[in-house]
Amino acid sequence: MIEKMVFKLADNLLNTSIKLKAGDDLLIEDIGKAGNELVNVLIEKAKEIGANPIVNEIDYIELKEFLINASEEEIIEYGKRDLDRMKKMNAYIGISSGIGNNELSKVPLDKMQMYNKYYTSPVHIQERVNNTKWCILRYPNEELAKKFNMSLEDFRIYFFKVCNLDYPKMSIAMDPLKELMSKTDKVYILGNGTNLKFSLKGIPAEKYYGTFNLPDGEVASCPVKNSVNGYITYNTETKYNGITFKNIKFEFKDGKIINATSNNTEELNKILDTDEGARYIGEFAFGLNPYIEKTIGDTLFDEKVNGSFHFTPGESLSESDNGNRSIIHWDIVNIQRKEYGGGEIYFDDVLVMKDGRFVLPELQGLNPENLI
Repeated sequence: MIEKMVFKLADNLLNTSIKLKAGDDLLIEDIGKAGNELVNVLIEKAKEIGANPIVNEIDYIELKEFLINASEEEIIEYGKRDLDRMKKMNAYIGISSGIGNNELSKVPLDKMQMYNKYYTSPVHIQERVNNTKWCILRYPNEELAKKFNMSLEDFRIYFFKVCNLDYPKMSIAMDPLKELMSKTDKVYILGNGTNLKFSLKGIPAEKYYGTFNLPDGEVASCPVKNSVNGYITYNTETKYNGITFKNIKFEFKDGKIINATSNNTEELNKILDTDEGARYIGEFAFGLNPYIEKTIGDTLFDEKVNGSFHFTPGESLSESDNGNRSIIHWDIVNIQRKEYGGGEIYFDDVLVMKDGRFVLPELQGLNPENLI
C-alpha cells in the first residue's frame, strides 16, 4: 500500500504540482537525505516523461560544520554556486527531512544570518519561484513521527493521506474565499490576547492547493504595508534559525512591530532587526488542511492547520505583494478553534470565521468535514 502511495505522490508532484515536460531540466534536492525512496521514483518517472533529472543531497551535519567554520566569502561562494545551478533549471522539487533545525541551532547567529542572506535570500527564492516550476515537501522520518506522537509506520500512512488529499476539490472550495479576500478592505481579528485591525484593499488573494507545497491548503493575501494596528498573541510554538519561540506577542503601529516579546525576547528582536522589512507583515493566510490539527514546529505542516491563520513578518509573496522586502519570511500560526481559546475574524464588519469555522454559507465548503 505504501509503495502505491509513493508512486501516487510522485505522479502528483510531476504532473500536477510542477507539470513536468519533456526536455525540462529538473533539480531534485534531498535536504537531510531522508527522501531517497521518493527521489528514486521521481527520477524514474521524470525520465519516462523525457525530462532530465539531477539530484543534490544536502547533509545537515556537514552543512552545520561548514557554516561554523566558513568565512563570509566562502558562504557567498556557496550561495553563488547554488544560484548558478538553479538558473539552469526549468523545474525544482525540494524534499526535506525537516530535522535540520536541531543541527543548525548550533550555528552562531551571525553565521546563520549570512547563510540566510547569501543562500536562502530573496534573490535565491525569486530565482526558484519566478523562473522554475517548483514544489517543496517533507518526507516521513522518525523525528517528524515523534513530533506527531506517532510510530513511523503510522506517520507514513498519515503523511501520504495528507499529501495525497483531493486538492482539485479543495481548489474549487477555495474560490469564494479567494474572491472575498480580493475585494475586502477592512479586517478585524479578535481573540485571546489579540485585537488586530488592517486593510487588504487592492491586494489580490491567491489559493494554494498542492501547487507549491505538500502538504498544502491555504488561501493567502497580505495587509497593506502601513495598515496594521493593534496586537496579536500567537498561541503556538514556532522555530526560527533552530530556536523555539513560545508566547510571541507583537504590538503594531502603522504596520510596524513596535514591541515584540516571547519566552526569548532578546533573540526574537534580533531576528526582527535583521532588516527594515522584518518588522512589517508580508502575509495573512488561512490554514485549511482538514487532516492537520496542530502545530509541530515545522512550517510546511503548521501553516496548513485547519481553523488557523498565520500572520507573517517579512517578505511579501509575489502573488499578493504589498511591497515589503526582507530576507525574513516567518509564518507564525494562531489557531482559533474552540479548544485553543476561540476567536473571530471579520471582513468589512461581517463575521467570516468564528472559533476556527467559516460561518458564511459560501465559505462552509472549506470547513474540514467538507474537504475530506
